Amino acid sequence: MTLTLFGRPSTRTTPRRPLLPGLSGNVSLALGVAILLVMIVVCFGAPLFTSYSPIAVDATNPLAPLFSPGHFLGTDEYGRDLWTRVIYGGRYDLAIAFGATAVTLVVGTVVGVVSAHIGGRTDAVVMRIVDLFFAFPFIVLVIAIIAALGTSLINLFIALWVVSWVSYARISHGQTLSANQYGYVVAAKALGFSHLRILSRHLLPSVLPGVIIFAMVDAVGNVLLGASLGYLGVGIPEPTPEWGSMISSGQNFILSNWWLSLVPGAALVVLGVGLSLVGDGLSDLLRTKR
Repeated sequence: MTLTLFGRPSTRTTPRRPLLPGLSGNVSLALGVAILLVMIVVCFGAPLFTSYSPIAVDATNPLAPLFSPGHFLGTDEYGRDLWTRVIYGGRYDLAIAFGATAVTLVVGTVVGVVSAHIGGRTDAVVMRIVDLFFAFPFIVLVIAIIAALGTSLINLFIALWVVSWVSYARISHGQTLSANQYGYVVAAKALGFSHLRILSRHLLPSVLPGVIIFAMVDAVGNVLLGASLGYLGVGIPEPTPEWGSMISSGQNFILSNWWLSLVPGAALVVLGVGLSLVGDGLSDLLRTKR
């Protein structure tokens, strides 16, 4: 916008607002989002980046070295293209990072906020159930559930959903107890607002920032857990490509074909770094807005 002062046009202009204000000046958040976007595009658009099938066996070309013609990352012991298996396998690890975490975030947050808001015996019973889950080792419960249901991606999701919601319930419960003492929440109760209105307009906005930041950390943990289960042979079954199981099968050739374990391991590290950077950036962003 150009201003006119005493008949002369002024060159001063109003600053333009950035298209993504949350990313402006937040290096961690911008870099983390960029890493995740690239991985999502490459993994879910895998047919655009490779012409091979992730499960097609080529018995005539096993353990091809790096930069082989047609296989720049080589092949595994069955002749399957390593690059293809890595990007197709990333779909499952990304699904674990976002799908499993999103469900537990919603369920656990709702349970914790509602329980703390209602209080009384309901709150006591819910929190004792949460304490009961925390009394058992997390990974042992997940393995026990998968052992009972069978190894598959859906059963892995179910195991994570059954176990992981308690962390969100405890965090949101504690934050809701603190928010109940805020003046605007006390005023809303005094004015006779409905429970639904108090929960949705007053309590949840106070609780969500901390829960979302924790969700990024939890997503990293879920990815590592999924890879660990695949490494142990109780995750997503073969021949479906999954980074943990690829690391496990590649360790048999660690001295001669070390990249079979290194490449999926590096992909796992990059995904974890991207999620961690997003969590760190969100923490800085929400802290500056308070």
